[in-house]
Parts: sequence; structure tokens; C-alpha cells
Amino acid sequence: MKRSGSLLTFVALLAAALIMSACGSGRRLQAVTLSPAAADAKNFSNGQVSFTATGAYNKPPSPVTLTSSDVVWCVGDSTGACAGNINPGAILDQKGTAQCNPFFTGTVTILAGTSPKASPNPDGGSQLKIFGSAQLTCP
Repeated sequence: MKRSGSLLTFVALLAAALIMSACGSGRRLQAVTLSPAAADAKNFSNGQVSFTATGAYNKPPSPVTLTSSDVVWCVGDSTGACAGNINPGAILDQKGTAQCNPFFTGTVTILAGTSPKASPNPDGGSQLKIFGSAQLTCP
């Protein structure tokens, strides 16, 4: 009788270990890197800079080029907060192509990331969970 109790305990522990190991077994994005890391719009044709997002995953294949179905692009800040309904100094499409707004001079932060969380402020931008950033200088 004692032996069957030990066997049941062993089977229960084995099942729990298998369940626990299966929970975190999915492929997950761990980091995003943007290229170029810094760009001056005056050095690009028509002032349009094409940024590329590369993702590092916890399982192969990694790294991989990310697409607009993988990440959200926005102009924001170094914390991963998108600018929202304000004039951030540049426009950015969902393919990662940025262009400075007319009459803006300065530097903006280009972001690509995942899991945007909406701001409680209706004019605020979303907060990216996993993101990469690059700098765009506008003449």
C-alpha cells in the first residue's frame, strides 16, 4: 500500500512538472532593435527614412525582421510612450517610413513595439510593452 502511494505521488509530481514546463514553452519576443539607430532626414531621398525593426525571440528562428503585423510604429519617447494626438515633429507609417513635419527642427524618437496599452487620456498615446527606439533628426 505504501508503494502505490509513492507511485501516485510520483505521477502527480511528474504531471505537475510537465504542465509547468508546457506553460512557458511558446515563442516570445524578448527585444526589438531599430535600424538605423540614428538618422538625419536631410541625408535621405525626399527626407524619408525607412526604419527596420528586428526582433530577438526566446526560441529560433531569432533574430528576425519584424513586419507591421508584428509591431506598432509610432513617434514617442524613450519610455515607449507613443505621442498620441499631438504634433510629434514627424509622421510615421506602419511600415516604418518616417518623414519630418514641415517647419519642425529637432530630434524625435521613433518607436516600434508590441502590446500597446491605450492611455486613459483621450489625447494621449499608447504605451508599448516590448519596444525598440531610434532617433530621427529633422533639419
